[in-house]
Amino acid sequence: MTQPATRRTVLATGAATIAVGCVGCGNESKSGSSSNSTPASPPATSPSGPSSAPAGTQDTSATGTVLGMTSDIPEGGGKIFKERKVVVTQPKKGDFKAFSAICTHQGCTVAKVADGTIDCPCHGSKFHVADGSVAHGPATRPLPPKKIMVEGNSIHLM
Repeated sequence: MTQPATRRTVLATGAATIAVGCVGCGNESKSGSSSNSTPASPPATSPSGPSSAPAGTQDTSATGTVLGMTSDIPEGGGKIFKERKVVVTQPKKGDFKAFSAICTHQGCTVAKVADGTIDCPCHGSKFHVADGSVAHGPATRPLPPKKIMVEGNSIHLM
């Protein structure tokens, strides 16, 4: 006569099954060993041409990721793109700058752009929209610049 499965037996069996199934799941290879896995990134060139991204995905290789439109960025102000951790400013008409949206004081995300500064809500640091330099501490280092490209009316994060 067999005994009914206990919870412990079921969990142990399930964990063992998962462990066996995951053998070889990693994509790191040890030096000197050969691997038959596919490469982690596609080759630089492909037979289908420069834009070989699958349908429905955005090709970011040549023009970067579109952040928004130039009309979204007020002159003398800016806009924070929290999902990309970037703030884009327009210090003067047609001059667009981008900086990290992470405050250099203690790593908080900046919350607003107003009156010519990029403002951090955590401890009151403010940074100039023109160059990301510190306008008011406690931060002592400027916001690091980010590379953007304006193409037509679109702003691309490179």
